[in-house]
Amino acid sequence: MKEKQTWRINGFIGILLIIALGAGSAYAFTQDVPVLGAVLAFVAFILLTSVTVIQPNQSKAIIFFGKYLGTVREGGIWLVTPFSTKRKVSLRVRNFNSSKLKVNDVEGNPIEIAAVVVFRVIDTATALFDVENYEQFVETQSEAALRHVASKYPYDNPNADVYSLRGNTEEVAAELAKELQSRLAVAGVEVIEARLTHLAYSTEIASAMLQRQQASAIISAREKIVEGAVGMVQMAIAQLERDGLKLDEERKAAMINNLMVAIVSDRSAQPVINSGSLY
Repeated sequence: MKEKQTWRINGFIGILLIIALGAGSAYAFTQDVPVLGAVLAFVAFILLTSVTVIQPNQSKAIIFFGKYLGTVREGGIWLVTPFSTKRKVSLRVRNFNSSKLKVNDVEGNPIEIAAVVVFRVIDTATALFDVENYEQFVETQSEAALRHVASKYPYDNPNADVYSLRGNTEEVAAELAKELQSRLAVAGVEVIEARLTHLAYSTEIASAMLQRQQASAIISAREKIVEGAVGMVQMAIAQLERDGLKLDEERKAAMINNLMVAIVSDRSAQPVINSGSLY
């Protein structure tokens, strides 16, 4: 089913005709012409059934005895096909906030995830007649797409070359919107935006994952500290040699050891002063 325009005329013209027919019918009855009065009243009733009011940014699909005639999108009062059914469809932008879903990421870790989907109806006929309930269809397909996308990526990954749910939210949101559009096109719905609103490890592994993140952070920090300490030791020895202080290998090793301990240690170094030897 594809949306199409239907026959319509300005509703104010129809109201004037209804008033005129009603007045003519009343006049005919007063003049003892009941047949003419009944005919005019029946025609006025037929026109009355065709009057419909459409609010701004809404539409109505016109159905005549099971046949889809078309859609009226323009707001205002209109005269359409008499004795037809008018089904209202909102064209406004709407949000769908998914509930918190519990899924497994690509590494098998249970996580909690939720998203907001911004959408609108662009084809009223498809939305009404190709799916049972397009709003429920949007909700179901949004959660299914969110589960599918979440299962393709790890929650977090220190490797910048691999996408993760926490580190690449923009890319994940773009893929979610693309998949949603492919799923919801059959319902005449356009996906404007999709964004993650909640992302966390599941409660049963949250504490363990926090410890792992802390350990990874400590290791990364230690690597940086050691890298800097080695450079500082090399500069210190080079400076001493430039100043003319010659160190044998044993004393050089002892100095390197002392400097590395002083720089890398997470506690304040305790200096030891050598006051000389007894011999």
